[in-house]
Amino acid sequence: MSYLPWALVALVGYTLVPVLLRVATTGPNAVPSDVAMLLTNGLLIGVVGTLVVATDQPVVSHLRGPNAGYILAAGVCLTVGILAYYRALARGPVSVVTPIFGMFLVTSSILGIAVLGEAPTPRKLAGIVLAVVAVALVSIE
Repeated sequence: MSYLPWALVALVGYTLVPVLLRVATTGPNAVPSDVAMLLTNGLLIGVVGTLVVATDQPVVSHLRGPNAGYILAAGVCLTVGILAYYRALARGPVSVVTPIFGMFLVTSSILGIAVLGEAPTPRKLAGIVLAVVAVALVSIE
């Protein structure tokens, strides 16, 4: 399967996450955001662990490989980002928190151009500018 169907599945999955988390972490039966993170990411680890085992993918050899530092650094960044995202959702409106969080698409695109040497086409640059404008319009009250 090409990347586009996977991207659409990711879109649907991620669309539901903030709404479900906001409901779960607020109100009289609120689950603390740290507990919600543990449970949701525990499920993620369980499913991915099963997938890795079922498809016989090596893990330990990659911990010693030349890219191990990048993987571990990405894990630290992911942990910080998701922890902060869950806490923000527990404290603020989805309609503001999620667009700000979604700015990672813009900042990642900029890093892809600046650090990875990806081509900055006029269309991509216009998309980045429009995304920033869209987030500002949605999240600034």
